[in-house]
Amino acid sequence: MTLSTTGTRRLAVAAAAALALSLGVTACGSDGDGKSSASGSSAASASGSPSAASPKASGTITVFAAASLKESFTDLGKKFEAANPGTSVKFNFGGSSALASSINSGAPADVFAAASPATMKTVTDAGGASGEPKTFVRNTLTIAVPKGNPKHVASLNDLTAAGVKVALCAKEVPCGAAAQTALKAAGVNLTPVTLEQDVKGALTKVELGEVDASLVYQTDVKSDAAKIDGVNFPEADKAVNDYPIAALAKAPNKDGAAAFVAYVQSPEARQALTAAGFQAP
Repeated sequence: MTLSTTGTRRLAVAAAAALALSLGVTACGSDGDGKSSASGSSAASASGSPSAASPKASGTITVFAAASLKESFTDLGKKFEAANPGTSVKFNFGGSSALASSINSGAPADVFAAASPATMKTVTDAGGASGEPKTFVRNTLTIAVPKGNPKHVASLNDLTAAGVKVALCAKEVPCGAAAQTALKAAGVNLTPVTLEQDVKGALTKVELGEVDASLVYQTDVKSDAAKIDGVNFPEADKAVNDYPIAALAKAPNKDGAAAFVAYVQSPEARQALTAAGFQAP
């Protein structure tokens, strides 16, 4: 069977159109190396898929954090791990000044969360922070006493009464510096029977009955409400501590550090921290 000239032309046009369509589909789907083209990437972004440039948290993230953050950060660490499969958050809790000294001495850590800007500054001044630290919560002092308040402590001045034994944090750590500020504001000259290196140490002295009172954070009393009562005092408003957090310049896990710092500042984490007694910055 022979084709007319018109029929031959129609077949040629159809073949050309089919070839153009095939080339067009190939160009939109991949480049010569089989990678997604810009058009394909745009489509993925529009559909809500994660960007390839976004860091993904994985591996172990080591966090040095103030002792007063122990309960809250332990809980946040578990939530972070659940939201980021493949991660493991390891904490080192302690006095902020001791932690800062360890970081400046080269201790391997990814994140530092301090209980005062002054303590964080010792790390930033040494070039240890990656970027500007961010204040994520605030905390206020209270007087911790045994359940029932057997010495009837109602003010800072009551801590100077005969027979009342008091524990304070050492002035080098944030809770101790805040205590000194509050005592000065109240005009109270107090001699403690012990100076502790972090706020949990001061609280433990009350739990064990070794002292009658200690100056700790409101969050510490709230987390130990079964054993401890708290007595608020007005001078605490003069000694509110801001808590800054920063990823560290020598972090072994930089992506993980950035992700954890961002999570601590998220609405979910903020809600958990305020529920624990911290104040929003």
